[in-house]
This record gives sequence, C-alpha cells and structure tokens, in this order.
Amino acid sequence: MHPDTTLILIAAASIVLLVLLVTRLKLHPFLALMVAAAFLGLASGLAPTDAVKTFQKGFGNILGSVGLVVGLGSMLGGLLLNTGGADRIANAFVGRGSTVWLPTSICAAALLIGMPHLFDVSFVMLVPLVFAIAKRTGSHLMRVGLPMAAGLYVSHGFLLPHPSPTLALAIYHGDAGRAILFGFLLAIPTAILSGPLLTSFAMRWFKDPIDITHSPIMTAAGRSDVTTLDNAPRLPVVLLTVLLPPGLMLLRTLLADHVPEGAARAFLDGIGNPIVSLAIAVLFAIWALGVRSGRSLGEIQKLLGKSLAPAAGVILIVGAGGGLKEMLLGTHIGDMIASGAAQWAISPLVLAWVIAALMRIAVGSATVATVTAAGLMAPVQALHPEISPELMTISVATGGLMLSHLNDSGFWLFKEYFQLTVAQTLKSWTLMVSVQSALGLAGVLLIDAVIR
Repeated sequence: MHPDTTLILIAAASIVLLVLLVTRLKLHPFLALMVAAAFLGLASGLAPTDAVKTFQKGFGNILGSVGLVVGLGSMLGGLLLNTGGADRIANAFVGRGSTVWLPTSICAAALLIGMPHLFDVSFVMLVPLVFAIAKRTGSHLMRVGLPMAAGLYVSHGFLLPHPSPTLALAIYHGDAGRAILFGFLLAIPTAILSGPLLTSFAMRWFKDPIDITHSPIMTAAGRSDVTTLDNAPRLPVVLLTVLLPPGLMLLRTLLADHVPEGAARAFLDGIGNPIVSLAIAVLFAIWALGVRSGRSLGEIQKLLGKSLAPAAGVILIVGAGGGLKEMLLGTHIGDMIASGAAQWAISPLVLAWVIAALMRIAVGSATVATVTAAGLMAPVQALHPEISPELMTISVATGGLMLSHLNDSGFWLFKEYFQLTVAQTLKSWTLMVSVQSALGLAGVLLIDAVIR
C-alpha cells in the first residue's frame, strides 16, 4: 500500500477512535482527544517522545491565546449573571407590556447575555427567568424558552469570545474584529429566524400547556422575577460592559487603515487584542457591576473563582484539540489532506462545515466537533489565501451546531428543564440548532460571494 494512503487511513482511524471513545466508552472528550492524538502520532511512525512533544506544542500554542480568552470571558459572564446584570437586560427587554413581541425580546436579551459566557451556564441561569416570565404573562413556557435558547446558542456558535469560534480563529490566524463583524452580520438574522419566527412555527406541536406551578424551578424563579432590581447595576452600565470587548476589537479593525504607525497605532492594536479587550472589560465589570453596586472585593473574588469552574473542562478540551491539530501537522497528514482537498470541486468553506457537522452528529459536543474540524482544515485553508480566515472560522463553528440529538448534553438540558418528551425536544431544540447551522453556512457563502 502506498505510504500516503496508509497515513490517510491512520488519520481516518484516529477520528473513528475519537468518536467511539466519546460515544461508546463515555470517555471525557479531553482524554479522548489525547488518546486519539497519541494513536495518530505513534501509528504514523513518530517516536513516543516526539509524539508527546508535538502534542505539548499544540496544546500550549492554543491555550496561550484561547485559554486566556475563555477564562476572561467566563469571569465577565459570571459577573454579569451573578450581580443582576443579566436580569437587568432581560427585564428591560421583556418589560411588562404586550406579549406579542415577547419571543423577540427574550431572544435579543439572551443574545446579549450569552455573548461573554458558556452556553450551559447561561442557560441554567436564565431558565428561572423564563419560568417567571411565562407565569407573569400567562404565556406558554415554550413560547419563552425556545427563543431564549436560540439567542444563547447563536452567541455560542457565531460570536467571540465563545470557545469554538475563538479556537478556530486562532488556528486560522484571523482578525478578531473582522470575525465579530461577520459574526454579528449573520447572528442577528439567524437569531430572528431561529428564535421568534421558528417559535411561531413550532408552537403547533405545543398546544397543550406545560404545568409549571409545581416545578422546582419556580422556587428559583423568584430570583429572576425582579421589577425594581434595586441592588443591580443600571442598564447602560450593563450594556457597556457586555459590548466593551467586541466594541474594542471592532474599533481596531475599522480604524487600522486610518491610523498611522506609531504610538497611536500601537495603542489601538493593544486595546483591540481579544485578550486585552476582555481583560479591560473584566476590570471594568469588577468596578461597575461589583464595587459600584456595593459588593465587597472578597465577595467579588469568590464570584470570579466560582465563574471559572465551568470553563476548566472547556479549556482542556480546546487545548487537546490544539494538540491533535499539531499532530496532524507533525505527521504531515495535514499536508496530504490539503493537497487532496485542492483537487476536489468543493469550496473549503463548505468542506469545513460538512466535516464539523458530521463530527457534531457523531460525537455530540459542538466544541469537540469544531476543534477537530478546524485542525483538519487548517492546511486546506493555508492553500486558499483567497478564502477569508474569519469566514472559515464561522463556517466550522456553525457546522459544529448541526443536529444536536440524544448524544448532546444541551439536548437533555433543554428537555429536562422544560419538561418535554424526546419527540418534542427533537421538534424544537434539534430543529432550532439545525436551522442555525444551515443559516450559518448560507450566510458565510453569501458574504464570501460579496467580498470576493
């Protein structure tokens, strides 16, 4: 057998091994990625020491940027959620007026609230608010819950600093400001179509009301059913805090060609760096959302420590994904994949989306799907400089959203919290994320056609 064919088969076997370890043996994705990377390196002929060094190099390179972004984003999200800032946004958007715009309002609020935090954490924190709003307005629980989840998930798949797009952007060496600009251009229409509009369509399957009066969630819902929010930071301060990181990154991108080289340009590049902009936002949030609202530094310290806990697993998965990507490069399998893909009559944007979507369907984890697909596609992207790395980022990240089903933790979170059957969850949650994924690819191809 030709050596190149053997290496391609080894790469395919390592992906199959990764899928089996996660789905059949229920191994944690971090360990599964390590084992798959080790198999890839050793089976390809690397010495054990070289395989370890290659994995360490990829792990360290990715975490040098992405780990800091995820950690700082988790801190910012923790401050937003636990100081009443998220409640302030939600109450301001939802209000107590007509319920006609309720799905749109809660979707918009969730889109903002979800920007700096991990999906699972934001979802669990906002579920009590959904129950409270449904009870207060007499609305069906799904009429509030589905657009809320849609807003959060759009942030998860389309916008920095969420782990999946942040990792892909680091692998493709894209510009953060441009990625945010493209992300927002696609996130807003996607949120509208997959949130309030899809909710109107899906409500045909939820004609029977869901009894929420005896749900244990209602005990916690009192926390979020707030109208005065005396101790919470004011809405303008909360919005400024949330929009500060993307605003600084966008500012650098928009002004880069208009500011001459020198101190001003260096300052602009500095504050527009994703790590620096997030650090500025966290420091601002400590004062604006914490100290200014009467919280002690000790309380804020505990809150920040608590907010980092959910990010630990994600950071390890992202780092292991970087190790797998480096192993593909170190064994030269990535180069062969790139040269083979160059002969295919398919856009790299579509190929990246398809690989991520297939991994998502097989593994269940959007993060694992994205890190694996991004690593496989990195050499392909390098051969196509005409393809925007920012669009490649969104393509692979939105591909990782496709067809969430019974092997995804988000599927079960949505099902159990909203007291649905498996069939109802497939008709609502799975349909919603699949629509978002398909719209993401369509939007990427449209922007690509325009800018080229």
